[in-house]
Formats: sequence, C-alpha cells, structure tokens
Amino acid sequence: MSGHATGYPRGIAFAGGTAVVSGVAIFLNARGVRAAGDAAVYTTAKNLVAAAILALAVAPAAMSRLRSMRRGDRTPPLTRNVVAGMLAIAVIGGSVPFVLFFEGLARESSGHAAFLQKTLVVWVAVLALPLLGERSGIVQAGAIALLITGQAVADGGLSGFRFGTGELLILAATLLWSAEVIVARRLLPQVPPLVLGAGRLSLGATVLLLWILASGRWSALAGLDRSGWWWAAVTGMVLAVYVAGWFTALSLAPAVDVTAVLSLGALVTAALSAADTGALPSAAEAGGLAILLAGTALLVAAAVRARGHAPGGAAS
Repeated sequence: MSGHATGYPRGIAFAGGTAVVSGVAIFLNARGVRAAGDAAVYTTAKNLVAAAILALAVAPAAMSRLRSMRRGDRTPPLTRNVVAGMLAIAVIGGSVPFVLFFEGLARESSGHAAFLQKTLVVWVAVLALPLLGERSGIVQAGAIALLITGQAVADGGLSGFRFGTGELLILAATLLWSAEVIVARRLLPQVPPLVLGAGRLSLGATVLLLWILASGRWSALAGLDRSGWWWAAVTGMVLAVYVAGWFTALSLAPAVDVTAVLSLGALVTAALSAADTGALPSAAEAGGLAILLAGTALLVAAAVRARGHAPGGAAS
C-alpha cells in the first residue's frame, strides 16, 4: 500500500482532532475578544503569541540547519517558488483575511457572518478540482450540500440575510482562506507542516502589526491590559495547536476532505456553549448540527471508499 493510502487515515484523524481544537477556539475567542475590546487588536495579540510558540517549536531544526550550512554540509536551499508560496500563505492566510473578516464583522448587517465563513468547504472544493486534481462526484457534491444546509439551518435558516459591505468583506476573507488551503497543499510536500505554520503566523503577524499601526490602533495594542493579554496567551496557544494540526492534516489528506471534517468544530462549540449556559440548543440548531454531522460522515465515507478502490489503494 502506498504512503498516500496509509497517510490518509492519519490525515483524517488529525483533521478530526483539529476540528475539536477549532470548536474550542471559537468558544474561547468569543470571550477573549470581549475582554480585549477591539477585535483587530485581540487577533494581532493572539497571533503574535501563536507565532512565538511555533517559532520556538521549529527553532531546534532551524539551528541544526544553520550549523550544517556553516560546516559546509549540502543543505537543499529553499527554492524561489517555496519562498513565494510561504509569503503568499502569510498574506492570503495569516493576515489580510483577518483584517477583512473583522472589518466585515464591524459592518455586517444581517447577523449571518458565521455562515459565510462556513462556506469555505464549497470554495475549496471548487478550487481543488482544477488546481489540485482532487476528484469529486455526485456523492461528494451531495455531502457538501448537506454541510452548507446544516450550517444554514443551525444559523436560523438565514432569516433576514442580505449582502451588504460587511458581508462582502467576510466573503472576500473566506475566498482568500480557501486559496490558502490550495497553496498550502501544494507547498506541504516540500515544507514541513510546523515550518509552514510558523512562517504563516510569523509573517502574517508582521502584516497585522503594520495594519494596527496604519489604522491608529497601536496605542490600544500597547495598552492591552492583563486580562486582554491573558486571553491572547490562552487562545494563542490554542491557535498554534490548530495551525500545526491543520497543516499536518493537509499534508496527509486531500484539501476537500480535511476542510469538510473541520466543519465538525461547530458541534464542539455548540456543546461547550450548552455546558456554559445550561441551555440546550434549539430544535433548529440541533437539526442543523445533525445535518452537518451527516454531511461530514458521508463525505469521509465516500473518500475512504474511493481510495480503497483506487489502484494500489493510492489516494488521488
């Protein structure tokens, strides 16, 4: 059996674990952003913490590489395409979409920002077919339709939804994040997941700092109180784990499958919210989450079946 075939279950397992982390992160971020007061300032602080954690994680390997270069050992250099790809990841994944997303949140009028962000799996599927050659069929399309339907039902049936400036900014952020998935999937055979994650967060945090400076929020970041930094530290650690798990999953399994499994984070967030408030989800929310779970299960089952029937069991 090929390495792709044996790696696929591990990739899905990493995606499942990352979905749990994502659900926890969303639950915690709702509280952290209230403590910080400014969403852009909070995100920048959180991303700085996450970048520092992943930078420390890859530091030993970086130092070893540097020592090898000083000894004159032959160390494969980073190609121009890899460097360009890592810079693209930082811009279209680790910085600009965050600015667009939070600016959109400040302006959105329909209250359905979460649904727009959850359409990520659709755009990844659209891009993965021509750019990554990932195969898709009727079952996969049906599963993705279930995922989007589940999100819509859980979001109150999108009552009152309309496209305003805020919604367009959030959609633009989602499209950039979907492009990041494609670029990351292309880079991961050449760049270890932790290295790519550290680069994404470090370079992205630099761009976010420039935005904070340009938008006149530097004093708010510098004056962030102990509570704000405590939340940034906690959620920054969660973000570091999320990015490491997400890129590891993408290095082992197709982009559409990984993105679909990540949708299960909504179940974790709902469970934590219910435990926190003591209130069970409404019938609509519970129904939407059940549809979401069914869509994810269908997509993964179809992908596993397809890989089992591929020549040699190889992944596409």
